[in-house]
Amino acid sequence: MPPAHTPGISRSVRLVVGSSRTDHHTWRHRLQRVQANWTPLLSTLVESFLNFQRGQRPSSPPSNAEEEASYDFTIPCINIYTVATEVTISRSATVSNPVEALVLNGYLSSTPHSPTIAVSFSTLELYHRLRLRKPSFSVEAFAKVICDIYKFPYRRRYHTVLADTFDIYLTIRRQVDTQVKEALGRNSTEWRVQNACPACCYELNDEPELHYSRLFAFDGNNSLSCMALLGDREVGDQRVFKSDYFLDAEYVNKFADEVQERHTVAEADAEVSLPLSSCVEHWKAAAADAKKKSWGIFEETGVFASACRHGMILWIVDMVRSGELFKYPLAIVNKALEVLGPRLLIGYDIGCKLSVMVGSSSLRSKFEDSESRRCVDAFHGYSHSYACQDKNHSNVIIGAGLKDFGVMERIFSSSNQLAAWDEDRYLNLSIMLYRHYTQALKIIKTETVAIDKAKRSLGVTDEDIRQWRTEQSDYLKMSSGEAEWNVHAVAYVELLQKLRAARSTVETSGSAFISATPTNYEFISPSFTPNTSMSYYTNLSQTRKLETAHRQAAERYDELLREVIALELKMGIVRRWDVFDRQYMETIKYISRQKYRRALNNLQRLLNLSQSGYKMQMHIAKSLQTRCKAIQTALKIYNEAAVEIGQPTLDWSKVSHYAFLEEFTLLEESAQDIRGQRWTEPAVRELMKQSLRVEHAHEEIIRCNVELCRLHTAIIDEEQEFTSVLTQLSTVGDPIHGAVAEFCERRRRIHAHVLARVLAVYELDGFSGNPGVGVQKGSMANEKVDDTNGLVEEC
Repeated sequence: MPPAHTPGISRSVRLVVGSSRTDHHTWRHRLQRVQANWTPLLSTLVESFLNFQRGQRPSSPPSNAEEEASYDFTIPCINIYTVATEVTISRSATVSNPVEALVLNGYLSSTPHSPTIAVSFSTLELYHRLRLRKPSFSVEAFAKVICDIYKFPYRRRYHTVLADTFDIYLTIRRQVDTQVKEALGRNSTEWRVQNACPACCYELNDEPELHYSRLFAFDGNNSLSCMALLGDREVGDQRVFKSDYFLDAEYVNKFADEVQERHTVAEADAEVSLPLSSCVEHWKAAAADAKKKSWGIFEETGVFASACRHGMILWIVDMVRSGELFKYPLAIVNKALEVLGPRLLIGYDIGCKLSVMVGSSSLRSKFEDSESRRCVDAFHGYSHSYACQDKNHSNVIIGAGLKDFGVMERIFSSSNQLAAWDEDRYLNLSIMLYRHYTQALKIIKTETVAIDKAKRSLGVTDEDIRQWRTEQSDYLKMSSGEAEWNVHAVAYVELLQKLRAARSTVETSGSAFISATPTNYEFISPSFTPNTSMSYYTNLSQTRKLETAHRQAAERYDELLREVIALELKMGIVRRWDVFDRQYMETIKYISRQKYRRALNNLQRLLNLSQSGYKMQMHIAKSLQTRCKAIQTALKIYNEAAVEIGQPTLDWSKVSHYAFLEEFTLLEESAQDIRGQRWTEPAVRELMKQSLRVEHAHEEIIRCNVELCRLHTAIIDEEQEFTSVLTQLSTVGDPIHGAVAEFCERRRRIHAHVLARVLAVYELDGFSGNPGVGVQKGSMANEKVDDTNGLVEEC
């Protein structure tokens, strides 16, 4: 081996004699060459890695010990567990490549040929596990940790070596994982989505039919962005990461041209459009796609992701140079209908607008035939109009149970720990079901007593409550829309007001123009004297300005007059309305009431604290009072609108204690008098909400019973599958046996943890499900060995 200073000497000689070379290779060229050098070795390295996991090494014994020793070599190494600086690699005559010998001995180099340093698999696996739990933990930080353990000052070479070696290590691991999936029969394109969450998808024979087969949600997130390339720069790493999590851009872009904005309510489906108009103006995601621009510095502006109700990721879409366009949810909806089947309940923060988008796309018939529907998640739902909440809020939809559909917010809040997200969600699946079950039992136990007592005191029945819900929904549908005549009348009166203002402007500007010319006017030549010349041009400029203002005012008046005449012809008005006409005064009152209602709705939307406890409400109220100008402005606008129609004004101390919409006076100020209806009484409304919550708790119990049995059955079936596959692989001596056995061991320990909590649910006072295993739909009802207790005790 040449001395370490030789490269420096050679470089100095070249500089002296004037011979120098410029490296024109780019980072892309280097990566391509590295990839080309590694690719022919990958299959051999994967096989060697599997043999290392099994503890086997291929050998062809040489004729004597001296010949055997001649193939061994010593190499500098990094091993965080042994802290060794060198390692002797045993190499047989059949191993032609030193990198293969390294792999068989549990090490990996950073280069495919002539390795100069090796990193142990145990060190690489440690970093792999650290990255799964903390993706922000960098290679540089890990290199510094290794240097600290070795008692070395930081060596940048270790950073480069670890980065290159870890990259090829992940490549080997991915190919091994692919072979493991093939051995277990889990290599189909949609296997993960259809089987990752057994509580959602492992359907059984003779199980109760759920109102919706699967519940999931999706949403966009702008924090996971990627900078665009500048100028003529190109991406260095051309490798494509293949994953069944991501939907490719070609699939998503098929829905780019299907989003057609509805210009009028009549063009969209009436059932979903009535409460929509007052909702979408508050939401950026509900804006027209043309308005969802993104900063040009980003190539990928974020991700649009979906997950089941238990938090298992379904699909992810990269948002490319755009905001949250509707092509992203439409693509996921289409994929869900193709893969997950019918009767889906989909949560989205603007689920009301999603209905219109689906209805105006090619998915309409497919979506309707599947008996699926959309809803608004509980967190964002309280910012929608009350009419929209009554129809789309997850708390009022039959079959939603107690699910709030806020799973995407929780996922995005933990987006820095997403590397092992699904594995953690599966580990906590039974804990989640346990908490849902206990929550539902508590609601049923505590609130049923209160409901029975309230029904006796108020003299109402369950049938009365159901009838009142229908009446409330019918009223909100009617009050959320405006009659066509009222819309035209408002537009007509507003035009008349503008016309009167324009006429006044014309008269004022005309008078100013005429009065600008004195009665004793006498023409004086501008060249008479310097002073008179300056005065002449000043007067001329002022006169021209007045003339222009008068002409513009006249043109504006004529334009408004044409609009008034056109609207009169459309409405069939023979005589123009005067300010003292009955129709005019009624329309003015209607405008004031609408202004009052809008102000009231906006105030209620900003002050919706009903889902917080009393202490939290007081804390939020104090913070909002001092910091939120929007609410103070809304309160001021409300008071001004209330004065116009003779309603009492509100102050902050009173408003901050209001719990929900029914405590405002909206229900008393409507087109129809409903003050005599029982469902407008505060006590009855609270009873209606409580009874609905108890009904959802019963739905949650039914769904949890089904999901617990599915989960229990899936674990038992998977255990039997593991035993069968491992026996078969061992019999034929398949090299993948070791990797499959490692996967099964990890999975079995997770199963033990999950089953322990499932058994805890079975022991709850009030459990009403089947505490056993069932038979998966489409499978043979073979005799099963239920070794639940053995699995739990094993770990």
